[in-house]
Amino acid sequence: MKRYRPHILVVIALAIVLSTGWHGALRNALTDLRFTWQSRDASGKVVVVAIDAPSIDQIGVWPWPRRLHADLLKRLEAAGAGDIAFDVDFSTPSDPASDEAFVKALRNAGGSTILPSFKQPTPNGGAAHVNRPLKPFGNQSWPAVVNVAIESDGLVRRYPFGEKLGDVVVPSMAVVLAGQDVNRRPPFLIDFSIRAASIPTVSYVNVLRGDAATLDGLKDKKVIVGATALELGDRFSVPNGRIVSGPVLQALAAESILQGRMLRWTSDTGMILGLGLITLLMMYSWRRLAPGIRVAVLVAAGAAIELAAALVQARWPLVIDTSLFHIAIVAYLTAIALDEIDFRGLLGRIAESRFHRIAMSLGDGLVCTDEDHRITVWNPGASAIFGYMPAEMIGRPFETLCAVPVDGDARPSMHDAARQALLVPGGAVVVEFEGRRKNGETFPVEASFSGWQGTDGFQYGAILRDISVRKREAERIQYLAEHDVLTGLANRNMLHASLSDLIAAAERRSSGVALLVLGLDGFQQINDMLGHSSGDLVLCAVAERLRAEVEGKAIVARLSGDEFAIALDCADIGEPVAAFAERIAQAFEAPLATGTRQHRIRISVGVAVYPEGGQTADDLLSNGHLALSRAKATRRGGHVLFETAIRQELENRLTLESELALAADRGEFELFYQPQVRLIDGSLVGAEALIRWRHPVRGYVSPAEFMPVVNTSALSERIANWVMETACRQARAWELSGNNVRVAINLSPSQLQSGDLAHSVAALLEVTGLTSSLLEIEVTEDILLHDERRVLAMFKRIQDLGVRVVFDDFGTGYASLSYLKKFPLDGLKIDRSFVFGLLANSDDAAIVGSTIGLSKQLGLTVVAEGIENRATADFLVGMGCEEGQGYFFGRPMPAEAFERQFLTAELDAVTAA
Repeated sequence: MKRYRPHILVVIALAIVLSTGWHGALRNALTDLRFTWQSRDASGKVVVVAIDAPSIDQIGVWPWPRRLHADLLKRLEAAGAGDIAFDVDFSTPSDPASDEAFVKALRNAGGSTILPSFKQPTPNGGAAHVNRPLKPFGNQSWPAVVNVAIESDGLVRRYPFGEKLGDVVVPSMAVVLAGQDVNRRPPFLIDFSIRAASIPTVSYVNVLRGDAATLDGLKDKKVIVGATALELGDRFSVPNGRIVSGPVLQALAAESILQGRMLRWTSDTGMILGLGLITLLMMYSWRRLAPGIRVAVLVAAGAAIELAAALVQARWPLVIDTSLFHIAIVAYLTAIALDEIDFRGLLGRIAESRFHRIAMSLGDGLVCTDEDHRITVWNPGASAIFGYMPAEMIGRPFETLCAVPVDGDARPSMHDAARQALLVPGGAVVVEFEGRRKNGETFPVEASFSGWQGTDGFQYGAILRDISVRKREAERIQYLAEHDVLTGLANRNMLHASLSDLIAAAERRSSGVALLVLGLDGFQQINDMLGHSSGDLVLCAVAERLRAEVEGKAIVARLSGDEFAIALDCADIGEPVAAFAERIAQAFEAPLATGTRQHRIRISVGVAVYPEGGQTADDLLSNGHLALSRAKATRRGGHVLFETAIRQELENRLTLESELALAADRGEFELFYQPQVRLIDGSLVGAEALIRWRHPVRGYVSPAEFMPVVNTSALSERIANWVMETACRQARAWELSGNNVRVAINLSPSQLQSGDLAHSVAALLEVTGLTSSLLEIEVTEDILLHDERRVLAMFKRIQDLGVRVVFDDFGTGYASLSYLKKFPLDGLKIDRSFVFGLLANSDDAAIVGSTIGLSKQLGLTVVAEGIENRATADFLVGMGCEEGQGYFFGRPMPAEAFERQFLTAELDAVTAA
């Protein structure tokens, strides 16, 4: 077997190369190199008329009118050119006059013109689309295919004689130019030793202008007209790193045919004979000749066969494939090298040297021993850990490094650990033990033991690490994982684990577990006014007071910034949970001392009790937070015990939010319009747009039920923008029909907070085409409260657009008079709460009368809301109120109903809705 091993190696190498196809790449590389060595000139019989950059600059952007091709064809015919091939797409019509001119030129050429056909892949991966010249062109010319195959390395090497398009075999363009017959012959290799630069090339524009010198060179030539300009993209990669244009590639193929250089691969028989010959030569000489002579024979054989292949390729249109021959030679050279090198000894020396370098450079300690556990290797890492120098430890037993166990346990046995390592995947066993330094200090050591059979018997090794720092870090990490860094209280993770343990114990005893979630009221003000360092001191003081109050009977934890929690077994507190929670809340009535300051902090408490308030730790935490939220909303400074109704209320809100999101997606919202009239004569002046929700099951849902949820949810801006856009489009539709109805829209706070409202209004007016004076925006005091300076500037820009701004619900806020002074307003609406009791309540009458008088002095229009009878309307007219709205004039109604009632005919005097 050893005798035939080199030849088996060669066979394996050839099999691998053949199975992977690598020999093809080598064959192509060798053929391409021969092209470089055997450079030759073109015959000059084929000329390329180039659609080049100068032609595009002078004629204009491609594609050109076909009348230019007709003129070119006439010039070529007049110059006495032979066959003329266009590498230009003629498959689609252009202007009729140009197409007719080209047909006439083809007819006059008398059948000497070749027009291209080509396959073009479809974008969806279906069957390729065939582009042919238009029928009028095809009837006056010869057809030719211009497609070429691109190989796996992205290069073009082969050229087809023809291709089947439909039911007809169409010859390739170079084949037609060279006057060859298709004859179903296979593709040939283009001879790329013909230099592309030697192919005569003239510019399209020079021929078109009738340049005499250019035309003289075209007599009796075969002409290819096509694109060579880079911007037209008709480019192909060919061997030896060159890129040529499509017309030049067709010219190279035609030159290969005309010069008898249609290259073909030789059969595999010669390759097999060559491989057999070299194999027999090596089998005969392997032990008879010296390695150097065999190397020389192989190199000479490779050079000779490659020289012969180059000469054959230069003389005849044959390409000899020598790839496998060269691969066999390389494999034999490799076999000679492997046969002569003592790899076992070399690998041993390399391994020993590598082991020594690694051992000496390791930061960890490395100790090796013989079978008697006496140290044979001691690296600098071990010296750094234990303090002993190598001379002090070589020859001493490994147990010298181990401290005497305090608890009487046995020292770790290197023998047992190393033997066990042989049975473990990876071959190592990790053991921890107490080590002793030279100075007597003990410390934790992690040792990775291994064993192996050496030339001097069984040997052992250990990688030693000082893990004292890691142990301390692990303890610190464990502490940080379970405690809050600032206060030292348990954190959320530890609280959750402790709650689970308390619940498990309470379940066994059938008792209860209480969780108090505490939130500091007004803590953010301390951070804002005094800084976070003062806030941290307050949090630490809160933690100390909570520890003192629970007296070690409960777990106190910090959940987040200003939230704490107390978890305890109900049996341990000796009082009702409610009383305990109230006592904890009252404990903070006394001020907290932090340095020189005293802080008065109130806390709100949410209480959840197992099992009624939750069956698991997660349930108790969730329900405790819900109870805290209720306490902050209703009983600040007190406690709220969790009830199912609290969660049900939240779930109802979440359900409503989900339904509202679906309603927005499904288009279930509608706009109703309530008329606003001129009180003196009842004529229509405008309408307020009011949103309605048509639920698929419940029918119309009251805005009072869903709008509070919308205004505090992520849907607020989306729905508010929809209302504004829909109302503006409706107002524009009425405007186009000849009814100038001013439409009032209630502004949402989210529209001011999310972006530039003035820009959005301007864009909406531009898109819809609505006259700006027909849009009125109603704002409430809660909108004006946020960032007064920004809101003031925003409303001034909106007014500059011509849009009216009206103060809604006037009289119900806290600073309405100051807003009338500060903000740019066009009017105000008196809230319905004052108008409803106007006739019976003198106070309401006084407020309404004062408001109307004040508005007139400020130049504001007044709209009274909630008018439900004629007497109220007449009373308001007497007070000087100009406009009003209410059920007396019309309820909110869909746009169609509004149009029928108010826009189809002139309004009569004010009538009841």
